[in-house]
Amino acid sequence: MRRAAAVVAAGALVFLAGCSGDDDGGGGSSERTPGAAPAEVVLTPADGAQDVSPITPLEISVTGGELADVTVVDAQGSPVEGETAAAPGDPATEVWTAATPLAYGTTYTLTATATDGADEETEASATFTTVTPATLSTPSIGPLDGTTVGVGMPIRVYFDDPVADKAAAESHLRVTTSTPTDGAWNWLTDSEVHFRPSQYWPAGIEVTLDAELYGVDLGEGVWGEKDRTVSFSVGDRHVSVVDAATHVMDVYDGDRLVQSFPMSAGSAENPTRNGPHVVTESHRDITMDSSTFGLAVDAPGGYRTDVEYAVRISNNGEFVHAAPWSESSQGIENVSHGCINLSTDRAGWFFGFAQPGDVVEVKNSIGPQLSAADGDIYDWAIPWEEWKAGSALK
Repeated sequence: MRRAAAVVAAGALVFLAGCSGDDDGGGGSSERTPGAAPAEVVLTPADGAQDVSPITPLEISVTGGELADVTVVDAQGSPVEGETAAAPGDPATEVWTAATPLAYGTTYTLTATATDGADEETEASATFTTVTPATLSTPSIGPLDGTTVGVGMPIRVYFDDPVADKAAAESHLRVTTSTPTDGAWNWLTDSEVHFRPSQYWPAGIEVTLDAELYGVDLGEGVWGEKDRTVSFSVGDRHVSVVDAATHVMDVYDGDRLVQSFPMSAGSAENPTRNGPHVVTESHRDITMDSSTFGLAVDAPGGYRTDVEYAVRISNNGEFVHAAPWSESSQGIENVSHGCINLSTDRAGWFFGFAQPGDVVEVKNSIGPQLSAADGDIYDWAIPWEEWKAGSALK
């Protein structure tokens, strides 16, 4: 009997040891381990932050627990709709994003609640105020949304005010194309930036510019007023080559030569600029006036003339147009004030063929290279490596 009692006692010890092991393993205990810290919540922006960009990410970092709830309200206590998502590469941080962007010059309160392993809550709040800009800027953009342009038309962005932080602005200008192509921005002035590929655009592609400038600090008190998206199509490849030495204008549709016109370019006194010109507009009838480029109408060489079928190729007064008065010189010598003179029939054909963004390459003129002095589209006259150096993003 003493032996049996010993066996029973030993069994009891084993049973008691098993129960003790379950308790120590934490199998569902609701009590926090003595000395364990509650969940910690850190918010960004910090409480009291001022001049916050309305697009600054609202971040909630939780240590020792899990995020349970996030709310954002304005100064009147009205809730702001939004949602949270894990921050890329940081599982301990959530980012709250508003359904619509936060406003400028407005106070908001961000509140987050986290729970620890014992289901006890920790709450943190941060009240911050978004920046009140001295100036809001919405740039003009060309080409216009929904248009079709030729292969030489760059994207042009014109800001109302000089941009002090060009890198910030440029980093929020995103270009996408239906067919992959290269491209770079170039700041032609402090308020004007253009984008073009290394070669002319491929024909038939779709191009989109997302100018995501709302909430972007452009420097010196200027902030982006809103986002804009512009999409356009690139049409057929129309590149014409004007040879001022042979007095011939060859017109190509794609790789096919479709016309070879005798023409007259700028005279020795008024030479046509060399380099790739871009068609910007066309006029069935227009009055050309030398005073528009500084030469009085009644001065020697001055003029005021009604012209047909005028296709503008630069802002310095260069057009491809009908010039019946110079037909005897077309194909023989250069006698114009810088324009490309054609017969009326030939100019009429080119007028119907040309579209904004088409290219007219002038070569072998005794004139200088197309440059900033000739208007706003001289982009293709700038060598590619030099063009890329004009970007603010190095």
